[in-house]
Amino acid sequence: MVPGGVVVQVTDGDTVVLDDGRVVRLIGTQAPKLPLGREDFPVWPLAPEAKKALEELALSKTVQLGYGGEEIDRYDRQLAHVFVDNPEGPLWAQQAMVAKGLARVYSFPDNRNCLDLLFAAEGRARLAGLGIWRDPYYSVRAADAPGDLLARAGHYELVEGRVLLADRSGGRVYLNFGRFWKEDFTAVIEAPALRLFAADEVDPKMFEGALVRVRGWVDDRDGPRIEVTHPEQIEVLAIR
Repeated sequence: MVPGGVVVQVTDGDTVVLDDGRVVRLIGTQAPKLPLGREDFPVWPLAPEAKKALEELALSKTVQLGYGGEEIDRYDRQLAHVFVDNPEGPLWAQQAMVAKGLARVYSFPDNRNCLDLLFAAEGRARLAGLGIWRDPYYSVRAADAPGDLLARAGHYELVEGRVLLADRSGGRVYLNFGRFWKEDFTAVIEAPALRLFAADEVDPKMFEGALVRVRGWVDDRDGPRIEVTHPEQIEVLAIR
C-alpha cells in the first residue's frame, strides 16, 4: 500500500476523488451506475444507495492505495484498491461494498489481483439476497434462455449454464451452451485471453460438460455472447 490522501468527493459507488485531485476507480468492482452528465443514461437500480454507502465508508477519511496491475486508465483515473484508515485497522473499500451487495466483481485482464476474496464476498452477499441481489435487474441469467439474453445486449451480466461443447477454431475457443450456435448463448475466448489461460495452466476445453458462471458484456453476434478476456470471467460451479 502507498499513501493516497483524503477522500473529498465520492462520484458514485466505485469512484472517489482525493484531496490532491486524483480520481480513483475502485478496481475489481462495479457499482450500480449513475448518469454523471451522460444524456439519456438511465440510473441503475440502487445507484444512489451505493454512492451513499461509499460516502459513509470513505468520505473525509484518509485512505491508502494498493496497486496490483495497470495503474492508470484512459480517463487518467487511478486504478487501485482503496483502504480506509480506521482505528481497528485498514478497511478495504472494495470488499466492504461487495459484501453489502452494493457492488459486484468486475475484473480486467491487466488487473486481476485479490479477485478470489472479492468473489467470496460477492457469493455471500448473493446468497443472502443483499442489495443488488434482491433486484431483478442484476439477476443471474440462464444460459438456456437466449431470447432473454438478447434483450440484455449491451449490459454487463452474470450468466449460468452447462457448456454443451468447448471447441477450438481459428485461434479462439467457443463455449457453446446450446446446439444452435447462431442462436444460443456462446462465450468466446480470443487468442490473447487463451495465453492467460495457458499461463494459469487452464485448458478451456476442460469446461465442456461443466456448469459454469460467465460474467461480461453481452453482445449480439450470431446470438447472444460474451467475450472472455481473462480466466476470472468463468467460475466453475460443478463439473460433469
